[in-house]
Amino acid sequence: MNWSVIFEPDTLALYGQGLVVTLQLTLYSLGLGAVLALACALALVSPRVWLRWPAQTFTYFMRGTPLLIQVYLIYYGVAQLEWVQARWDAVWPWTQFKEPFFCTLLSFSLNTAAYTAETLAGSIRETNKGEVEAARAMGMGHGMLMRRIVLPSAIRRMLPAYGNEVVMMLHSSSLASTVPALLDLTGAASRVYADFYLPFEAYLFAAAIYLCITLCLLSVSKLVERRFLGYLVPRKN
Repeated sequence: MNWSVIFEPDTLALYGQGLVVTLQLTLYSLGLGAVLALACALALVSPRVWLRWPAQTFTYFMRGTPLLIQVYLIYYGVAQLEWVQARWDAVWPWTQFKEPFFCTLLSFSLNTAAYTAETLAGSIRETNKGEVEAARAMGMGHGMLMRRIVLPSAIRRMLPAYGNEVVMMLHSSSLASTVPALLDLTGAASRVYADFYLPFEAYLFAAAIYLCITLCLLSVSKLVERRFLGYLVPRKN
């Protein structure tokens, strides 16, 4: 084993570059996915069929196909269509499809949006009927009911499951290494392996970085759960 190569300035800079891309993909996809998930979850619990069916089709497709296939469909499929490439330099948002980072971010965002939407929709359905009836008895309309009663309660209950989704999104970001010209943390490890033929050291160092980030995310998740779900903990007399 030759760990001295891993800790050389150039190698550490390569890992640092990959770490930045990994964190950007994870955080941006979670942010965009959360916005899409909220709209999709509301459609999933809507009594209107024309809203519910498209949302169900979207979540079934994204959850029923591998994330790697979704990345390939967007990067090697949609982005390579002739009519999309003809608009690369003129028409937004097609101008973004020539960027590997955007294609990867879009696929990650859609994937996490589908999983988060199903989690949030299930949490909305579990809202206590008494709370809903009490809010309606006070004269709340559907919009106010969702904003003040249903969504705050549902989001609190889904926090443990969403914490797992955040960690899974971090781990899934390693698939960005399959996209050319995009150097994430796993891609940096692959380059070190190719340059120095150090498979064990290169990937073990990347795994250690992933582990540290995961521990930080889990710690933040526990703090958030303790802050917003503390009232559910049984109190000792």
